[in-house]
Amino acid sequence: MTGHTVILVAPRQRDFAHRLIDAAPDNAVVTVKEGTRSLDQNAKMWAMLTDVSRAKPEGRSMRPDLWKCAFMAACGHEVELINGIDGNPPFPADYRSSRLSKREMADLITFIQEYGDRHGVRWSDGYAQA
Repeated sequence: MTGHTVILVAPRQRDFAHRLIDAAPDNAVVTVKEGTRSLDQNAKMWAMLTDVSRAKPEGRSMRPDLWKCAFMAACGHEVELINGIDGNPPFPADYRSSRLSKREMADLITFIQEYGDRHGVRWSDGYAQA
């Protein structure tokens, strides 16, 4: 038996998943998890991060990828800091939004929007309307 990934979007896929489980050998491993963030959510997040970066709220001048790290940490997602080399400051690592569930990504986007709204960020592309 080879590995299968089944996305449960309708009864047909659920039936197929049940058949796979029924046919699975002893000691097979089954993992059920919420789907990860969508491409539309990812595009929206990056547009919003770029808007926040341009607005420089609280006088902070950071690249969009660093804003993403800051927002993910503020939302409670684990962010690892690695010590820089040759006396340089620590830098963030392993803060991948691609691992977030759709719900977690929606929460992150909501947090970014609320922060931006409080700090007067002008949203572009119609992604975040107040």
